[in-house]
Amino acid sequence: MSLKTHNLGYPRIGARRELKKALESYWAGRSTQPELLDTAATLRKAHWTAQRDAGIDWIPSNDFSFYDQTLDTSVLFGVVPERFQANTNGKVNLDTYFTMARGLDTENHSTEGVAALEMTKWFDTNYHYLVPEFAADQKFALSSSKPLDEFREALALGVQTTSVLLGPVSFLLLGKLQGEGGDDVKAHLLRELLPVYADLLSQLKATGAKWVQIDEPCLCLDLTAQQQTWYEEAYRTLAAGDTPKLMLTTYFGDLRDNLSLACRLPIDGLHIDAVRAPQEVNAVCDALPENILLSVGVVDGRNIWRNDFAKSLELLSSVRNRIGADRLIVSPSCSLLHSPYALKYEKQIDPEIKSWLAFAEEKLAEVKILAQLAFDDTGATNPTLSATLSENTEAIGVRRASACIHDGDVKTRITSIGEDDFHRCTPFAERVTAQQAHLKLPLFPTTTIGSFPQTTDVRAARARFKSGEWSQEQYDAFLEEQTRDAVRWQEEIGVDVLVHGEFERNDMVEYFGERLSGFVFTQNGWVQSYGSRCVKPPVIFGDVSRPAPMTLRWTEFAQSLTQSPMKGMLTGPITILQWSFVRDDQPRSVTAQQIALALRDEVRDLEQAGIGVIQIDEPALREGLPLRHADRDAYLSWAVAAFRLASSGVQDKTQIHTHMCYCDFNDIMPSIADLDADVISIETARSQSELLDAFARFEYPNDIGPGVWDIHSPRVPSEQDMIALLESYARVIDPRRLWVNPDCGLKTRHWEEVRPAMLHLMACARAARLSLGERVLALRGNNGNNASI
Repeated sequence: MSLKTHNLGYPRIGARRELKKALESYWAGRSTQPELLDTAATLRKAHWTAQRDAGIDWIPSNDFSFYDQTLDTSVLFGVVPERFQANTNGKVNLDTYFTMARGLDTENHSTEGVAALEMTKWFDTNYHYLVPEFAADQKFALSSSKPLDEFREALALGVQTTSVLLGPVSFLLLGKLQGEGGDDVKAHLLRELLPVYADLLSQLKATGAKWVQIDEPCLCLDLTAQQQTWYEEAYRTLAAGDTPKLMLTTYFGDLRDNLSLACRLPIDGLHIDAVRAPQEVNAVCDALPENILLSVGVVDGRNIWRNDFAKSLELLSSVRNRIGADRLIVSPSCSLLHSPYALKYEKQIDPEIKSWLAFAEEKLAEVKILAQLAFDDTGATNPTLSATLSENTEAIGVRRASACIHDGDVKTRITSIGEDDFHRCTPFAERVTAQQAHLKLPLFPTTTIGSFPQTTDVRAARARFKSGEWSQEQYDAFLEEQTRDAVRWQEEIGVDVLVHGEFERNDMVEYFGERLSGFVFTQNGWVQSYGSRCVKPPVIFGDVSRPAPMTLRWTEFAQSLTQSPMKGMLTGPITILQWSFVRDDQPRSVTAQQIALALRDEVRDLEQAGIGVIQIDEPALREGLPLRHADRDAYLSWAVAAFRLASSGVQDKTQIHTHMCYCDFNDIMPSIADLDADVISIETARSQSELLDAFARFEYPNDIGPGVWDIHSPRVPSEQDMIALLESYARVIDPRRLWVNPDCGLKTRHWEEVRPAMLHLMACARAARLSLGERVLALRGNNGNNASI
């Protein structure tokens, strides 16, 4: 006997990253669209089969995506901005879909270049979604049959699925409105959208769908009173139609003031995240009408630690006793999109640590076992289930007491941190003079964000080294050649602050994790970041320290090749934390401090080696922000402190940079200023400079490098495009404080794109020094720096 089970979504990239490889082959013209579609169908079949075999009752369909599920929703309802509509004819084909995601390169197509949709973080995860663009007079129409097609596809395989849709209110809230009007216009758009949404639900029912999962994660956000009414209007309208049963899902947080709203909506089932909000479960049980099922997410869909069965059973038993076994469903906390595939692909990880982990396949098994154990109080008397429960309890205890987790020296150092460790010697207004005297940079100094293309040759060389085919000496010789070429090329085109290219690095977090204690690595623990971009997050299992310098070897080598400033490149403590699977047995703030101390040692070593510019990237600072405003100050306090702890142990003349991208900075500007970085580079090209407005309104006090080139698109912007952006930046930011750089690192791009784009960028900077020179001279007397034009 068992409770019912529900899975919200499954990893889509393939256990061996089959989707990534198929996409990139198709984009490069090496394979056909039918071949891409065949790979996708093979993956979907494998995913449905795995979930059916695991005993899952609610199996999702339409959770698969070629790029992003929010982009899928935009296409589904015809939200296609005018710049993409040349060949749609009411339906959006796959190439138009990819153009919306990636843009269109001016120089490689006969048509004009097309900028991609803006991309930003999916709530507080490291997944990125494509932001819907709504016109004030937006017309909605079904422009894709994807949910219907994939439901039928699963049904033909003998699998009854629950189609997954992004809810109408969250869809509107996650999008951006073009023009004026705000929520009043969105309220109108909701009324226009609902009939189309209802039509889709009706078609799904006619196709054989019994349930539809409607994701409304925005119910875990702070909503205005008006926005709360949208939910009532939306679900009242949908309930009046001929629809399948509706399972409304919330995740990533608690409902709080939206709890009673969610519980009174006319739905048939409600899913809650009991990992992030276990304290709310009883209140939801009490508020939920007796005819509504409750899916309780007790298995963590976002981290990789084994479930503590005893703890989960205590909660599930409480729910069962309150609402009855017939209404209780066991599930992961959210979609397993954020989890790697399966531990069976891990052959090298330490066996003790491996025994503490659970990936997507194991999480499905945990859901089923918990459903069996929690069905009634006799579950644990079943010999097989009893043995499983005992083994789980033992593993949880072994991990808690393991000596490999705890490092007394690290704990002692944490207790010795003093207030002075969080502050530079002098304020920016004073130390900027020392930096300019030391670095002698021109106006509009140019740099890149750190990485250069990881070409096929670079990846092949790394593979030869890892397989043992190459010796350390052979691999180092290759890396020296790549670095030498990169430095020479930057000097040739006139870049002011150089980078070494990071050819030795596999990933901006994994590279550091491999050199820090307390980390372990998987072979195939890949998760999707966006599109074909996959990351393999490190696993932080214990106390963190730095046994030896991590970046000194290659930064020193690169600096020896040039008289120009060479930038040391580090990943910040919060980004390492956010982009790892983090231990759950101590506060994240403590782990962040441990990482920060390790980076502080690295920063000092770089400075002592003569590196005058050091960049500490923190693209994930905003990502870690709690979803609720009431919780944010506490997080920002320890997150900012961790960055300052890592960066503040240097002299005034050493220039500290940071980099942030693809997030909304508006609500954390004071905290970004509190980082006290001398220079911040930010993404602005894709967001059409909207992010820069936040810095201008706040009057950000330090130097800033707003990107003039969206590197996540294959499109190569022209010199004129870049100049237009830079001139717009100079209208809102003091030009004496502006740097010229791309939006992000260039690892994922090709040299065929990078070389012309960087030439355009350098020409843009030279043009700005000429065109804006008189204005800068006029400002020179007002406490400016001494940069030369």
